[in-house]
Amino acid sequence: MKRGKRTVMATGVFDIIHPGHIYFLEEAKKLGDELIVVVTRDSVASREKHPPILPEEARVKIISSLKPVDEACLGYEDDMFRIVEEKRPDVIALGFDQRWDEEHLKEELKRRGLEVEVVRLGRDTSDIAGTRKVIEKVVNRFLENSLYRKREEDK
Repeated sequence: MKRGKRTVMATGVFDIIHPGHIYFLEEAKKLGDELIVVVTRDSVASREKHPPILPEEARVKIISSLKPVDEACLGYEDDMFRIVEEKRPDVIALGFDQRWDEEHLKEELKRRGLEVEVVRLGRDTSDIAGTRKVIEKVVNRFLENSLYRKREEDK
C-alpha cells in the first residue's frame, strides 16, 4: 500500500452524516496525503454503540462520496486490527469522542509490529455535531408536527 504518501486511517459508524463527521474527516485528511475511512459493521455498531439506522453498504457508499475521503471500506467483525494490518496506515486519527484508550491502542499496534502514529482530534463546536443531536431535533420536530410544512395538496 505504501506509495510514498502518508496514509491516514479514520474509523466510525457514520450513521447519519452531520457537520461533526465532516469536521472529523477534514481534520484527519490534514494529517496526511491519503485518507482511508473504515466504516463499522452493523453487527459491531449494534454491539458497541447502537443499531445503525442506515445499513453498512449505504454508509460506505456515502462516506466514499465525501471529498476528503480517498477510500472507504468496511471493518471486520472479529478483529478491529485486521484492517490496520491490511491497509498499513501511517496514522490513525481518533475522534474526540471515540472510546479508544490511546495507550492500549498503541501497545496493541506495536505488539503486532505496526508502526502507526495515533492522533486524537479535537471537537467540532457546531450545534448539531452529533448523531444523537440530529435524531433529537428530528424527533422533536416530528412531535411538534413541524417536521414538514403542510402543502396545499396535503390538506
